[in-house]
Amino acid sequence: MKIGLLQCDDVAPALIERHGNYPDMIQALLRAVDPRTEFQVFACHQGQMPDRTEGFDGWITTGSKCGANDDADWIEHLATFIRTLAQARRPLVGICFGHQLMAKALGGQVERSPLGWGLGAYTTTIEQQEPWMSPWESDQLQLLASHQDQVAELPPQGRVLARNGFCPIYMMQVGDTCLGLQGHPEFTRAYLEDLVLLRQDRISHERRQAALHSLRLPVDNLVMGNWILNFFRHLRHLPHPAQAAHTAQTPGV
Repeated sequence: MKIGLLQCDDVAPALIERHGNYPDMIQALLRAVDPRTEFQVFACHQGQMPDRTEGFDGWITTGSKCGANDDADWIEHLATFIRTLAQARRPLVGICFGHQLMAKALGGQVERSPLGWGLGAYTTTIEQQEPWMSPWESDQLQLLASHQDQVAELPPQGRVLARNGFCPIYMMQVGDTCLGLQGHPEFTRAYLEDLVLLRQDRISHERRQAALHSLRLPVDNLVMGNWILNFFRHLRHLPHPAQAAHTAQTPGV
């Protein structure tokens, strides 16, 4: 499997030596699930956009300190590429900022959360089970989070797959080919702890302490890593709607 990584930010210089960059984290997670997985990184935040949608089994958009509503050329160019992927029915997974930009690019809305920072380990309820959600062990999923914005309104053809009290649209699917996730399955607890401490001037003491305390809880990173690769594999076997319609109208089929 070959995955195109749409990089939208760099890890802070103070943390990158210990934890690696965002593409490193995603590669480590998915190679822990399947060591054969290959990647090509496109530094979208530096203006490096893909020139084709073909040649990849799936695409992943990373998180970012930027917001989906920010006025930056590279964000609009990436939004255009997301729409191109959706129209071409190429599989796409958006993580955090990527989830939010996917929603906005496809007709949804993104807003600042009225509850402030979403930070730490969050337990989320799966609202709808999908065929690619394997292994399926529980109706709850626990992942790390670090965000202020979140999806406020689904795009057309969007549906909620998971929610929690802090983030009502925590995981969504738009059509067959676009999956958005507010949490960070690629983050380690050590990285999020260092990130919280690095941002202590921007986060209240109470929210920081609650987030650090939550890091004692287990997280389902490998479960979500399996689901992401299964999502890509599952789409290999889905016919294009035009093909499905032709088959249904063909006598004897």
